[in-house]
Amino acid sequence: MQNELQKPIIGFTCGDLNGIGIELIIKSLHDNRILEICTPVVFASNKVVNFYRKSLPEINFVFTSCKDFNRLNNKQVNVLNCWEEEVAINPGELNETGGKYALISLQQGVEALKKGQIHALVTAPIHKKNIQSNNFKHSGHTPYLKEFFGVNDVVMLLVAENMKVGLVTEHVPIAEVAKHITKEKIISKLNIIKNSLQKDFGIDKPRIAVLGLNPHSGDEGLIGNEEEQIIKPAIKEAKQNMMVFGPYSADAFFARGQHERFDAVLAMYHDQGLIPFKSMAIGEGINYTAGLPVVRTSPDHGTAFDIAGKGQADESSFLSAIYYAVDIIRIKNGYAEMRQNPLKKISARMIANAIDE
Repeated sequence: MQNELQKPIIGFTCGDLNGIGIELIIKSLHDNRILEICTPVVFASNKVVNFYRKSLPEINFVFTSCKDFNRLNNKQVNVLNCWEEEVAINPGELNETGGKYALISLQQGVEALKKGQIHALVTAPIHKKNIQSNNFKHSGHTPYLKEFFGVNDVVMLLVAENMKVGLVTEHVPIAEVAKHITKEKIISKLNIIKNSLQKDFGIDKPRIAVLGLNPHSGDEGLIGNEEEQIIKPAIKEAKQNMMVFGPYSADAFFARGQHERFDAVLAMYHDQGLIPFKSMAIGEGINYTAGLPVVRTSPDHGTAFDIAGKGQADESSFLSAIYYAVDIIRIKNGYAEMRQNPLKKISARMIANAIDE
């Protein structure tokens, strides 16, 4: 693929067949203006798309069916048929079928991403229980992608207009969170966030805040010792190559608007970061997997079985995931080009006035 991308090819996994994934795809991609910024490729099947298209009669959704990447139509939505057989679809039902075909879609999507056939992947929601199989033994997309692309670590980074929140631990039971908090892990997450803010979001000198684990950030060791023994030493070491601050007491940090002083916040566990993010994010939040050699985004919500097949799904976060994917591709390419051609940072006037010694 060329570095100069006029219109990137964006892949879409269908998620759980009985969830809201396909509905989100139809609602997001039916507007022809999307085709001005990307060429969509949906990893699913014609029959599944048509099933949900019939439940949305008010939407005129046109797509091209294809079996390989040599026949993509860059003026329409492309549905890449990942299976031919008839599949029983039962919106709102948690069953084996929904997970089985969600995995097929995901596997073909990440393979295409790895081969460079698509420039980014937007994943629709899966259910973490019914997708489990011999080929998927993970707590979600993030650890699966980490293993698939063979990287040492990644960060689940929630992104909105006014905040970015990363997690040290992701889908870990509360009773086990503390034992997963280590100095090495915190430093690793901070390095990934710093690099991502620079390369993926164009922030030259990012400022990162770190939250404590315990109430009141431990009160100097009175309420737990993780801050004194693990988190503060990690921050001290990380300060050698980045602007990082904390640990801050999580209960008041967001309520007082302290997050607005930073480019990103590192939370210790899932709900510590996601509850304030989903409550306070301006615009529609998305999930970005930082640390991968590729671009993957997703909406910041789940399968929503309770409204599946009813035409009630809100596509706002899914649309944001598309826009962020396109933006990150552009910023990544610009960053790489600047690194390869540093003289481009120097204005023509400066070059003209340079003295040849």
